[in-house]
Amino acid sequence: MSTASTPFSTLIRTASHEAHTEAENSTFMSDLLGGKLGVEAYTRYTEQLWFVYRAMEAGAEALRDDPVAGPFLRPELMRTAELERDLTHLHGDSGDWREGLRPLPATQAYVDRVTECARDWPGGFVAHHYTRYLGDLSGGQIIRDKAERTWGFARKGDGVRFYVFEGISNPAAFKRTYRELLDGVPVDDLEKMRIVDECKRAFALNTGVFRALGAEFPLSA
Repeated sequence: MSTASTPFSTLIRTASHEAHTEAENSTFMSDLLGGKLGVEAYTRYTEQLWFVYRAMEAGAEALRDDPVAGPFLRPELMRTAELERDLTHLHGDSGDWREGLRPLPATQAYVDRVTECARDWPGGFVAHHYTRYLGDLSGGQIIRDKAERTWGFARKGDGVRFYVFEGISNPAAFKRTYRELLDGVPVDDLEKMRIVDECKRAFALNTGVFRALGAEFPLSA
């Protein structure tokens, strides 16, 4: 597919489709969405997301004025505070959930790569931003619905606030604007292909986290 004739948003979506599908169809996520795992597994997954989004949103601070990454950094997308509210709810009265909490090695690898891109490569950061936040606005809503039904969370309430974007009244319009930003990203075709490759890497890192969680929560035979 030619970068010259194809909108970049189409190129990045098409090129990353296989990796995206692999992440979506991981055993852990399939079991979680199928109601085969308990709320403990959902909590553990949410903990890993907290590490990733802390890295994303800490890294974003230095990129506010960057011509490539800066336009994507919309405050209504920020998720760390919502994740912390969810985790406080999920852990209940068990004390400060931060105490002793460590990322899985696969999560740490993901965090390290996000941090590296935020520091050294704005285009790479855009790849991670795209895979996370557009995914949250799309497939993330399926996870929210399943979590509410499976574990009895209040609709769009504590426990699933990560998936609720209160500052975005029209997700379809927001995603359309986001894709327009991708189409206009001020980089050459070679850099666009590097961003596409990093997008694939982001999905692979996410799949690695799912695999690690699957090993931690195997279904009994």
